[in-house]
Amino acid sequence: MSQLPDLVIAHGTVVNSFGRQDAHVVVDGGRVTQLIDAAEPVPAAHRIIDASGLLVIPGGIDGHCHVAQVTGRFRTLDDYAVTSKAALWGGTTTIIDFGIPRDAQETPLDAVLNKKRLAAESRCDVALHGSVIKWDETVPWQLEQLAAEGVRSVKMYTTNRGSTMADGDTILKVMREMVRLDGLTYIHAEHDAIITDCTEQHASDGRIGIEHLHRTRPELAEEISVKETLALADYTGAPVYFVHQSTPGAVDLVTEARERGQEAYSETCPHYLTLDDTVYGSRFPEWYACCPPMRSAETVAALKDRLAAGAIHTVSSDHSCYDLSQKRERTDDVRFMPHGLPGVETRMPVTFTALVSDGGGSVEHFVEVFSAAPARINAVPRKGAIVEGFDADLVVFDPAIQRSVDGGALHMGTDFSPFEGKTLNGWPAVVISAGQVVLDGDGFHDPGPVGRFVAREGFTEHRDALSDSLPLSQPA
Repeated sequence: MSQLPDLVIAHGTVVNSFGRQDAHVVVDGGRVTQLIDAAEPVPAAHRIIDASGLLVIPGGIDGHCHVAQVTGRFRTLDDYAVTSKAALWGGTTTIIDFGIPRDAQETPLDAVLNKKRLAAESRCDVALHGSVIKWDETVPWQLEQLAAEGVRSVKMYTTNRGSTMADGDTILKVMREMVRLDGLTYIHAEHDAIITDCTEQHASDGRIGIEHLHRTRPELAEEISVKETLALADYTGAPVYFVHQSTPGAVDLVTEARERGQEAYSETCPHYLTLDDTVYGSRFPEWYACCPPMRSAETVAALKDRLAAGAIHTVSSDHSCYDLSQKRERTDDVRFMPHGLPGVETRMPVTFTALVSDGGGSVEHFVEVFSAAPARINAVPRKGAIVEGFDADLVVFDPAIQRSVDGGALHMGTDFSPFEGKTLNGWPAVVISAGQVVLDGDGFHDPGPVGRFVAREGFTEHRDALSDSLPLSQPA
């Protein structure tokens, strides 16, 4: 007598970035083992979930999370247990965090190893990015060790002098090493000299409170930094990924580079697609302290157009979990506020609402930016698609579920959401992580610290291997 599979998701419409089919999804041993045409009988299993009338999509990959982040004297209030649970509540089954050195004494390698140790408490799978702030003769060896650990990307900041900023020489040298190691360079692109000067001018004029944040970090600073970084990437031949792009001009620079043959990618975040700079004149402007800041309504509309056109490759949360008491300590001076927004739990409905419900895009395109492209670009193996042999990270997704955001009722370890009061469409009905049901109609089922550390593959190695099994084109 054959052994029954663990789970069957029956009668759902399976939506991948490259197409859809009505199918029964068979899950066993944490993997998708079979897709059976929905016209066929439902196979026996230990558990059957009826997904009639619903969509079944790959679990989300959030390529940009900051867990237990320290910024100056502020530390986010979360840990891996909290953030991973919130991710699962929001249909994200893999998060990618950053190992960023906290000070000059912590090396890039130590920063990653410390984060990897903390990640043992995660409820969902975790991968990591490294980070380099200052070049020295040990960096090539450290990057080799990171690659051996499965950490195949390095983030660098072009701003934040005196803390996380890497100078141009460091960026260029790290890019060369990442080419050698078949890795990916992540860049936070804001031109430090422009931001520093603009901020100092606002401070001297007494206009440095949170209500002026959007004026201290102009769009030009982002776009000039993207342009300069693309030149370094072109010179070194390095694949480059720009985090949290907030302007259409920055996205267009990446598009033009790609047309010239560069491997360059644009990420944006849900808040840049849905919130504009009028929030800084609202009753609670501290809810929106992040860098880059929110932009004008015209810029937001143009950014959404770029997303709809397929020029933006991924939508990540840039999750940073401070609370309002921390935000309110220095609302008088943005230079001393903790910047960053909680968002890992709301990434799914905000993105779906912006792209599909309001924007008229396809669910396939939503799957692309929510799951498939983050997995592909970050070389995360066996994720981002529902195909035989891939991890059983699945969401039974109901685009008709509509909820109003209540920040206090979310699960991110903070007391607010920048989307407070907004009505959003498309929430998960069932979430399955590594073959285990963690969210269903009965609520959340904490699986305990079962999240795995995911060793990522080389950038070109993964792309070439994936091209043999999956379509790579992004849907229109």
